Formats: sequence, C-alpha cells, structure tokens
Amino acid sequence: MNFSKFLIFIIILCFFSNISYAQKNKEILAKRITNAPKIDGQLDDAVWQSLPAYGNFFMWQPGNEGKIPDEMQTEVKMAYDDKAVYIAAYLYDENPDQILKQFSQRDNVFVQADFFAIALNTYNDGINETRFYITSAGTIGDARADQFSEDFSYNVVFDAKISYDTKGWYAEFKIPYNALRFPETEIQDWSINFFRRSQTKNQTHSWNFIDNEVGQRTQYNGIVNGVKNINPPLRLTFFPFVQGLVITDDTQTETNLSAGMDVKYGLSDSFTLDATLIPDFGQAAFDEVRLNLGPFEQTFGENRQFFTEGTELFNKGNIFFSRRIGSAPTGTIDDNELEENEVAGEIPNKVNLLNALKISGRTKSNLGIGFLNAITERTEVNITDTINGSSRSKVVEPLSNYNILVFDQQFNKNSSLSFINTNVTRNGSDFRDANVSALAWNLSNKANSHRLTGRTIFSHINNPGDNIAGFSSELDFDRIKGKWRYGFGHDFANKTYDINDFGVNFRNNYNSFRVSGSYQIFEPTKTFNNYRFGMFVRHRRLYDPSVQVQNSIGGDWFFVTRERFAFGGFMSYNSNNNDYFEPRAEGRFVTFSSNVGGEMWVSSDYRKRFAYDARINYRHWFADPTTTYRIRVAPRYRFSDKMLVVFSSEYSNRKRTFGWIDSNDSDIFFGQRDILSIENSLRASYNFDPYKAINLRFRNFWSTADYSEGVFFTLNDDGTRSRTAYNLEDNDPNTNFNIWNLDLSFSWRFAPGSEATLLYRNQIFNNDNLSTLNYTDSLGNLFAQPINHNVSLRVVYFFDVNNLKRS
Repeated sequence: MNFSKFLIFIIILCFFSNISYAQKNKEILAKRITNAPKIDGQLDDAVWQSLPAYGNFFMWQPGNEGKIPDEMQTEVKMAYDDKAVYIAAYLYDENPDQILKQFSQRDNVFVQADFFAIALNTYNDGINETRFYITSAGTIGDARADQFSEDFSYNVVFDAKISYDTKGWYAEFKIPYNALRFPETEIQDWSINFFRRSQTKNQTHSWNFIDNEVGQRTQYNGIVNGVKNINPPLRLTFFPFVQGLVITDDTQTETNLSAGMDVKYGLSDSFTLDATLIPDFGQAAFDEVRLNLGPFEQTFGENRQFFTEGTELFNKGNIFFSRRIGSAPTGTIDDNELEENEVAGEIPNKVNLLNALKISGRTKSNLGIGFLNAITERTEVNITDTINGSSRSKVVEPLSNYNILVFDQQFNKNSSLSFINTNVTRNGSDFRDANVSALAWNLSNKANSHRLTGRTIFSHINNPGDNIAGFSSELDFDRIKGKWRYGFGHDFANKTYDINDFGVNFRNNYNSFRVSGSYQIFEPTKTFNNYRFGMFVRHRRLYDPSVQVQNSIGGDWFFVTRERFAFGGFMSYNSNNNDYFEPRAEGRFVTFSSNVGGEMWVSSDYRKRFAYDARINYRHWFADPTTTYRIRVAPRYRFSDKMLVVFSSEYSNRKRTFGWIDSNDSDIFFGQRDILSIENSLRASYNFDPYKAINLRFRNFWSTADYSEGVFFTLNDDGTRSRTAYNLEDNDPNTNFNIWNLDLSFSWRFAPGSEATLLYRNQIFNNDNLSTLNYTDSLGNLFAQPINHNVSLRVVYFFDVNNLKRS
C-alpha cells in the first residue's frame, strides 16, 4: 500500500466514525438594561443587585481534577443595552492581601498577577473568540483567538476596572459594540466562557468545563441567552496622530513633523473597514539584526501596528508576509548601467507606504471575508556624473499595489476551509508582478480525535518577457485526543515555486515526509504538574532530481514541577546532508556530514523576586572537525510590583564550520571558519500604574567569522571538497559584525484608545574584516562609529463619532 492509499484509508476510518463526545454547556442569561453601570470596579450599582449570578467554576489548569474551595469561588453577571455588553465578576479570596499584583501595561497580562478573562464568541462557532482581560493590578488586555493561537496585537477600545475589599477582588467591564462583530439578526446566538487565574495557587478556573484531553478550549463555551433586538450605534472611530522627530548623528541633524490618521468604520454589524492614511511607523520597535552568512534572506517580525492588528483572516494559508509591504526596492543598479565617470547613490533599504486599508468580517453562515490593499510610492536613485556634475535618476521600485483576498468557511465548530489570493502589481514593464493562490484546510472529525490539515499553493511570477508557474502542497494527519498522540505528513514544492513578493519561502524543490508521536499527562502527579515526551522521524528528498537529502530522528521532553520549576530539552541525529542551497548554483550541492546533538534548558519560578532561564546547546559532526555549542542565561529580578529587570546573555561558538564564500565561472569556493557570537540584551520597565510606564530596551549583538586558519576548498561535482589556495586580496570573507540598539520610552495611556509616547533611540553599527579582535576591542571600534540619535513624540487620540454627537 503506497503512502497516498494509506492516508486515504486512515482518513475514511477516522472521519466517518460515528464516535462523538457529549458535553453539557452551561447557560447564562444576559439581561437588557436601561441604566448602564458606572465602570469603576465597585459593583455597587443598582443594576448589578438585580441580576442573577452564575458561578460553580471548574478546575482547568494544571488539571481538571480537584474541587475549588469555597473561599475561592467566582461569580459573574451579564447585561447589555444598545451601546455595549457589561460584565461583573466577583472573585472571592480569603487572603486578598496575598494576591500578587505586578503592574504592567496594556496586553501584558501574563505577569505575576491574577487575572480574570472573558472569552466571547459572537458567532458560537467553536473557533473564533474575542478575549478581554484584566489583572489584579488593573492592567487590561484584549486578543483575537481561534483554536490554535491568541493574538494580542488586536486592540479595541473597551473599559474595565477593579476594586478590593476583605472578601476578595472585583472586576467590571464595558465592551462597546464597536469592539465586537456579530451577525445582523434579531436573536443573537453567542457563546462565552470566563477564566480566573490565581498565580499564588498556580490554578486557572473556567466557568464552563473544559476537558483538557479532547479538543480545544474554544469548543467548550457556555451559551448566552437573552441578547436580542440590538440596535447598535454607528461604528465610526478616528485615531488621528501627530509625530515630531529629531534625528542627529556626528555630521547632521534632521527634523520632521508628520500627521496622519487611522480610521475604523463599521460597514455592518459584521464587517469593518480599517484604513491608515499618511502612515508613519517611526516608533516601531527595532529589528534584531544578526550576522547572516547563509544562502537565505534574513527576515523579521512585523512591528507596525496596522499590519499586526486584526490580521488573523489574512494569515490563513501562511502566504502573507506583511513586511514585504514597504521593504527594500526590488530593482538594482549594475555597473554596466553606469556611464564612465558616473556614480550611483545608495539604494534605500525601504519604500514608503502611501496608504493601506483592510476590510474583514464574518457572515452569520460563518463565512469569513477579508480584503487588504496597500500602495507604496515610486522610489528612485540619483546617478551623478563626477566630471560635469550632471545627474539623472533610475527607478528602483515603481508605484506598487499589494492586495490579498481571503474567504474562510468554518463549520462543525472545529473545521475550516480557506481560499487565499495575494497579488503584487508593479507599475511599468521593467518590474515583475506576482500572483499566488492557496487552498488551506483544517478538518477535524466529530469526536475531535483526529485532524487533517494542509494547503495547496499555486504561484505565478510575471517577469519581463517570462512567466513562471510554481506549485507547493502540505498534508498532515494527526491524532489530537488523549495522552498518546501521533501524526504523519508530507511536504512538496517544485523547482519554480516562489511566493516571495508577498510571502516567504526560503527554499523550494523538496519532497519530504515526517512521522511523529508523543505522550503527555493532563492531571498533576505528586511531583509534576505536567510532562510530555515526543519523538519524530523525518525523511527529506529533492523533487528534481529525486534524490535523498537527509534523514533525521530525534526526541524532546518537557517537565513542570508543582513548585513551578520547568525543564526540558531535545536530542536529534541527522544523517549526511546534501545541501543544494549553500553552493548558490543550480544543480550543485555540498555534503555536510552526519551529526548528533541536543539542548537542555531550565526555567525557575517567576513568582519569586529573582528567577532565571538558562539553556545549553551542543552538536558534533562525525566526519568534519565541526563542533558547535551555545549557552544562554537570562536572570530577572522584580524589585517591586512596579519595576522588573530582565537581562539576557548568549554565547555561541561554532568551531571549524565551513560555508560558501565565492564563485566564478568554473569554481565554487568554500572556507573553514570559526563563528563566535555574543549577544547581550536588557529589558527594564517601571510602571507608575496600568496607564503610565518607562521602558528600556537594549541589545548588543557581536559576531565574527574567522577564516585565519587558511583552510579553503573548491566544491566537487559529487558534493565533496578539495583543498585549494584562495586569494584573500580579491575577496576577504573575514567578518567582524557589531550592532547596538537602545530604546528608552515613556508611554501614557491618558484616555481610552488614546496614548502619548516619548521615545529616545540610538543605534551604532560596524562591519569590517577584523575577525581576530576580541569582544572588548570590537566594542571600542563600534563606539568610534557615528551614533545615530533619534528623539520622537507621538500622540494618538481616539474619537468616537457617537461621543462627538453627544458633545
């Protein structure tokens, strides 16, 4: 029986099984009110006294077993009107003075503080939730969640407050309808769950029971009754901003004043338009740049709020990478394009974004629809004649349009089928366009015991004078129920697969298989709250030619004790690796020998003022003189509930590795090198309260690639290497890379949805060939470079049209 027939057999066996699991959902009655409570956390409003309370919470973490003591009971009440939903939570505790209350800022809710959370599903589809948090120190947070992820980049305007007395603490929420999306129907079909976290007791309780061994938490909500005939106000909000900027270095000072606006408009109760007009992302967090000696580009996470907030629909199929919008120009200037005596200016490292909008929502039949459009400006480089002073320009990136369209149909409260299309159109015939379509699926059976996931992707590149089509597929089948779990999968891509205009794929031309299994507990033992073991086997092949690339086998483990000390690690063995990418030449490969290695890590109890994380990694190659090891320590100290400092230091040493350094018409050259890296970072925060904080973020990364042993090779056709002489005068691969970043900011959330941020940033960078310098000397050279200083003030104010009307 071949792989495809075996897979079909398993799918039929599991997905057409009549097995199902039964679960009785709790119900809560939401009462319509005419006088809204004052949101102050006191719960002394008359409306709360008249509403029924719902309690009897269950144990959820660290396990389902156990009874919640009477002194830790929780009760909730729910109300609504035509403006918002209101929630009251009574969180009883016999020792309220012992509740941890670490201060933090918005969305940073998983700190050393208790929290209360609302998980509201306005479609009762078992998949999509909007979650609202508040901690025992008063910090609020919100997130969009599905079965597999929780996205805190999602930010809406809602209000929540807390209070304390001798019986415990209390939370009060007002969630406006402009923070929610729901079907336009007379009677709403909503579901909800509530969660209470006690850091001191290391327990999380849920209102509706959640079976940890089966399904996902989003499938265990209780039912909301009574919400009907909602007539919400107009959903139109504005976020105008103004930003002042001063940039200075050793030679010049630049000032800039900019203004713009973000807009949210409710096209209906279900669909929302988001737009950013004249955007300015000058205060986005810095990228953690590293020395990159490999054949693939270095990519970074998205730090621009517009492209992180509410993008869960656009991430379906994993073919959308928002950093492509406004990234470096695609055009270049070759030496043969320049006339004699001409010199070209530096190509900018980014393209300005002119504007962007997105429309997203979900119909009452659980069809999600999303559309995103962004336009980047025409970018030119100046070319000057050094003799007569004349100049001309060349376009390195034309006016460009980026689009993504998504349809996501969800069903059975545990499955979905999505179609995604991305398109990049660049103005002019000298630049390439791209179109990518994907079909993605996540299918679970009725018993939530097995899941089939995968995607098929078709890429199409329109180069000047050439059209290139590509294809990729992924198929995974997994058992997702019980202590013993297993899975297998297949990944495929042909040689022309390319989604890099609007997505990311580092490699193509593969045909790989994996098998995995795991065992984990769901109820604490006398020693451990949780532990897990896993194993995998992976077989990697090339698609064309159909040859083996590498086989791997390994395992991992994870333990958490009752005292909240965690430790784990992994080990793996890899056979010889025929790498077809490192030579950077079509059809050529280099063989890296078999190797074995692994990693161990520990993490102590964060409830204590002093805590730490540490990990050590080691790997040895059998037929090469290569050994690598890495050590990372990250101590942290909580000086008070307002101040936390986390320091991290990592040392990495890769001895006698080898890699590509150069090539010509006849030879590909490799060099043996020692790669040494040290990375130090510091994060510190002082929180005056949940609305104001000073934050420090620092990082220094230093790395050298040292070829001073003089061991160089030419690549043979069979993947082996032959020693050769190499002239360093033509191309010296020795590298000393050093970068320093520091951000110091004061942020103040002075009103709901409104914030002011004062940021000071400096950056230093140096890259030379002095690979034998030690860390101290390299740091001295770094500080000899020009320091870039950046001071900016950004103020964002929230306007709700309905408030303006009332004013």
